[in-house]
Amino acid sequence: MEHFDVIIVGAGLSGIGAAYHLQTRSPGRRYLILEGREAIGGTWDLFRYPGIRSDSDMYTLGYRFKPWRDAKAIADGPAIRDYVCETASENGIDKHIRFGHLVRRASWSSAEARWSVEAEAGPGKAPVRFTCNFLFMCSGYYSYAEGHAPDFAGAEDFAGQIVHPQFWPEGLDYANKRVVVIGSGATAVTLIPALAKEAAQVVMLQRSPTYVVARPAEDALANWLKRHLPIGLAYWLTRWHKVLFGMYFYNLARQRPEAVKQRLIEMVRQELGESCDVGTHFTPRYNPWDQRLCLVPDADMFAAIREGRASVVTDRIERFTKKGILLKSGKELEADIVVTATGLKLNVLGGMTVSVDGAPVDMAKVMAYKGMMYSGVPNLASSFGYTNASWTLKCDLTCEYVCRLLNHMDRHGYTSATPRRDADVEEAPWLGLTSGYIQRARDILPKQGTKRPWRLYQNYALDLVTLRYGRVNDGTMVFATALRAGALVADALAEAS
Repeated sequence: MEHFDVIIVGAGLSGIGAAYHLQTRSPGRRYLILEGREAIGGTWDLFRYPGIRSDSDMYTLGYRFKPWRDAKAIADGPAIRDYVCETASENGIDKHIRFGHLVRRASWSSAEARWSVEAEAGPGKAPVRFTCNFLFMCSGYYSYAEGHAPDFAGAEDFAGQIVHPQFWPEGLDYANKRVVVIGSGATAVTLIPALAKEAAQVVMLQRSPTYVVARPAEDALANWLKRHLPIGLAYWLTRWHKVLFGMYFYNLARQRPEAVKQRLIEMVRQELGESCDVGTHFTPRYNPWDQRLCLVPDADMFAAIREGRASVVTDRIERFTKKGILLKSGKELEADIVVTATGLKLNVLGGMTVSVDGAPVDMAKVMAYKGMMYSGVPNLASSFGYTNASWTLKCDLTCEYVCRLLNHMDRHGYTSATPRRDADVEEAPWLGLTSGYIQRARDILPKQGTKRPWRLYQNYALDLVTLRYGRVNDGTMVFATALRAGALVADALAEAS
């Protein structure tokens, strides 16, 4: 059985970033990346539907250590995948990846101060096992095996094709076809203009509207800076400009929701004019940032609606019919293809089961420490990004902190680090958004606390100070050697339950 200092699970944007930080900030460690699929890229290799792109700018979705050089700030999926692959190749990270290794279980032994990691390898799902001192989960937050697929009445009667974007069929012919896209989130907003280029007609069918904001795909200021300054400096300035503006806008939306709401809706009216009933189709019932905003680069979806290549219907589904979809209003939408952009199915730690000293860990009952580790669970961290900003901003900080933690343990001869939950900290939902995919998963998600270091602030500047410069030995993290780790972990688990 092979042993490593650190095992990283996942070779997507987060996992490759974790490996880079480990090599540069905590060098000399023997590490391995286990990737369940056969390619680097994670989300950006999995999703292949038309128009797939980032829903935030690449100056913040990109790595802090590797400037984004492309002119487009809102990049397509293949460009992002190439960026991740290039990072892995440039730094020799690709040599540390075992593809086709799907991690299923991880078991911690306090006596040995190590994790035993079990995976299924290859098409035959052969069982393989590794051990490591520290386990770093970078497997994302949703299931790659299945998306959210509501049980639509009469779906078996439909004579056309039903497609989920997460499993887009290669070579699907939608040219001159009637397409209905069910959903109004980021995936639907991406698909509509891409499909409208070739389809006979495209209808976005939504139960309720979402906030949709148009932005240029290219950032004029960023490109000007790249022409006149060294690339590293230009990237740093652009990144901070994006971070600070994003924080300003988010705080403004939370403090003055009605004013921001009206401004967002007015911006849509300016784009669509009389071509669409904005009051019905683009006026959400919730406040801005109760759910993530949807980005429309270069106003492409609005252009498709103005030009009559796409339309929006706000209604509920009664059932599928042979010809299409019957709505609650009695109207029938005829379709050749129905795309169910109905969302993701969330999981925790990539669906892996966890046990500590033989006792199963219910991740719904643990509390997240600094948004990355878990009460009563030693030597395990997970990379999870922001809900109100780019994913990678938080992931970069998480990786830095994990390296600080490992270096601290080395300096003091510790073999384990376990967050111990404070007795007086109250529980709160891990994620504050009201989005359907989060609400559906509330019974499996960990909790957050109401005070530091258990509270998630969703604030990059605050996290930067805390995670990059704050004390590692903060009184909540319990350090131990193997000889006394068992008793400390048992105490921590008892307090967590």
